[in-house]
Amino acid sequence: MIITELAAALGGVAVGAGVAALIAKRAHNAKLALFLDQAQAKANAIEHEAEKLLQDARIKAKDLEIEAKNSYEEKKQQLQEEYEKRFAQLEKKEQDVNALFKDELKNIMSEKEEIKKERLLLNDYKEELRKKEIELETKLEDADKLIERSAGMTRDEAKEIVLARAEENARAEIAHIVRKYEQEAKNKAKKHANYILAQATTRYAGEFAAERLINTVNLPSDDLKGRIIGKEGRNIKALEMTLGVDVIIDDTPNVIILSSFNLYRRAIATKVIEELIKDGRIQPARIEDIYKKVTEEFEQKIYEEGEDILLDFGITDMHPEIIKLIGKLRFRASYGQNALGHSLEVANLAGIIAAECGGDEKLARRAGILHDIGKALTHDYSGSHVDLGAEICKRYNEHPVVINAIYAHHGHEDPMTVEAAAVCAADTLSAARPGARREVLEAFLKRVQDIEQIATSKKGVKSAFAINAGREIRVIANAKLVNDDEAVLLAKEIAKEIEEKVQYPGDIKVNVIRELRAVDYAR
Repeated sequence: MIITELAAALGGVAVGAGVAALIAKRAHNAKLALFLDQAQAKANAIEHEAEKLLQDARIKAKDLEIEAKNSYEEKKQQLQEEYEKRFAQLEKKEQDVNALFKDELKNIMSEKEEIKKERLLLNDYKEELRKKEIELETKLEDADKLIERSAGMTRDEAKEIVLARAEENARAEIAHIVRKYEQEAKNKAKKHANYILAQATTRYAGEFAAERLINTVNLPSDDLKGRIIGKEGRNIKALEMTLGVDVIIDDTPNVIILSSFNLYRRAIATKVIEELIKDGRIQPARIEDIYKKVTEEFEQKIYEEGEDILLDFGITDMHPEIIKLIGKLRFRASYGQNALGHSLEVANLAGIIAAECGGDEKLARRAGILHDIGKALTHDYSGSHVDLGAEICKRYNEHPVVINAIYAHHGHEDPMTVEAAAVCAADTLSAARPGARREVLEAFLKRVQDIEQIATSKKGVKSAFAINAGREIRVIANAKLVNDDEAVLLAKEIAKEIEEKVQYPGDIKVNVIRELRAVDYAR
């Protein structure tokens, strides 16, 4: 019973729910239809408005088309009128040009006829002139023959006499001008040059030459001489072979002598023997070991010394190979003057001179320290130290002023800058000052004889005397053959020939002296 009632209740609820759903669906469909009607009304309104706008646009486009067509026709008319006007102007100009062309053509034809007539007349004149020239040449030849017969000489002989006389007059005039301007230049430059040199030399003084061809090694006792000689002279032969020097052992107590022209070898040999004496083991194998060790130490030492020198001068950015060569200059000498000492002198003096003359002091010092760098290579390579030095500096991109100074300090080039000229002057001061260099007596005597022979070979020279240790030559000229002006040229000729034929340090002063003595007796 309860179940039946419950089922009836559930069925009623279900029917109620279905009815409610049906009512809701109909309400929704009615609402949706209303929305569709409203949308359709709006769409119709928009379509109507669009048709109206389209119709207005077509009317406006039609008006614009009519306006553009009218404007085009008006512009076309204006351009047509402008074209016709310009065409008329061009036609008028063409007519004017044609008229002018006809007039010019007429004038040209007239001038052409006149030129033709003048050309014919000119040909007649040329022919007549040619005849006159032939006639004149004939008369000149006759006149030359008449003059030759009268003078007793040919034309060539007369020409040679005239040219010789003209050359003699010109030589005298040139000598006078040279003498005049040389004196003026000397008067102006002497004072300033003396000041600069005095400033340079008083602010730097170098030592006297002290390089020799031998080194001595002190021994603790004479017993070591026998050990150095070795059995059957084995050790001393190994020393001389390895070190490249002569080992001289004589009766001088506790001393052995090392002889070689190469300072670097002598210095290494001295150090090797000193190390062998300290070590006590003197035998060929040990000699080679010590030599190798000392050589490496020397290589490092000369590089460090080169660095220290450049640091003192404030010079940077130099190639390591050149720095090593600078240190190696300590073991080179020229006429007894140490090459490194000479280069340091030149660097200091060149810096002072360049500063006084308004040049670059630092660059002058750089050129001064490198001007003889080729001397560090002369024992290993053939060629002059000038060419070797210039080549090594070019290879490592040194400054052009440095290369010019290397060439100029021995006259291979003219100095191009103040710094190069300062190096040349400093080199002369360092090499030529008293005590700077020593040289072999035979070479000195040969140089003095050559200088005197060059002077006495000149025409008009009576005698010549080399004085002041060969740095000056006094030439006595015949006053009857050489006048004052010619004496100037004679001095120049002698100086030039000495430069070309004689090797010498510094400068040689040439003095030409002429004296005319008038002697008479009162009786």
